Amino acid sequence: MKILVTGAAGFIGSHLCERLTAEGHSVVGVDNFDPFYDPAVKRRNLSALLPSGRFVLKEGDIRDAAFMETAADGAEAVIHLAAKAGVRPSIEDPIGYADVNVRGTAVVLEAARKNKIRTFLFASSSSVYGNSSRIPFSEDDPVNEPISPYAATKKAGEMLCRTYHHLYGMHIVCLRFFTVYGPRQRPDLAIHKFARLIEAGSPIPIYGDGSAERDFTYIDDIIDGTVSALKACRGFAVYNLGESCPIRLDNLIAALEEAMNKRAQRRFLPPQPGDVIRTCADIRRAAEDLGYCPKMSLKEGLARFVHWMRTEAV
Repeated sequence: MKILVTGAAGFIGSHLCERLTAEGHSVVGVDNFDPFYDPAVKRRNLSALLPSGRFVLKEGDIRDAAFMETAADGAEAVIHLAAKAGVRPSIEDPIGYADVNVRGTAVVLEAARKNKIRTFLFASSSSVYGNSSRIPFSEDDPVNEPISPYAATKKAGEMLCRTYHHLYGMHIVCLRFFTVYGPRQRPDLAIHKFARLIEAGSPIPIYGDGSAERDFTYIDDIIDGTVSALKACRGFAVYNLGESCPIRLDNLIAALEEAMNKRAQRRFLPPQPGDVIRTCADIRRAAEDLGYCPKMSLKEGLARFVHWMRTEAV
């Protein structure tokens, strides 16, 4: 199968493209190498893919309709990962986030429609649940109270996908990812940021009292779920892909200290606007429909991340 993957050079995208090519698919990867973090890091993410013969990189912006229509030519499926990422930065640039994440998603959907592509996967986020009091978060829960522009753009993307399914009969799956970590994780995300600071002997910022909980999910488990969703994509569906085992931030830091065999210096700061109190995925639907079954323990996942950071990271 020929598959178009947007955001191919990113953390999740590069791992996904490696899995797809390893399974024999032909992949067209789209990325604009946005400087949100060092583009050289993203290019390094693709270093194993470019010589493979099954991967073609097309550099461009998902908001460019002509570019996207050409990039999608001949593809049989689209996996749309590209987005402006991050909850806190979205508060500073809500217009930019809406432009890329909402208008950009509409452009990618339209490129798929014009190329008669019937299978479409959209990377959504656990942030759409906001500060829901229902635990764990179920796909059937209302998601009408996002607390950041980023979360609002992901909800809007899901609604666009639902509309394209209704109007054009496209088979679409929206995947709500829960705090993905592992080798190549973005440097601004907690585990990577904390590990770098601990390694350097610098204080780590803790917003709040450390009681916030996140459902950390290892990259390999996310890729397993995404590939299963691609194979099962029929009609319209939404799935949580998480670990379903949230951990407090202070306990995460303790686990990271153990994995690194180093003590962290903690600097407590006021809570940040847009940050949710907890995330916890109900994964029963994904388990039943996709055979999704996360396997990586946090202890082993952190050990693998630390090994990567110390031996391979730029």
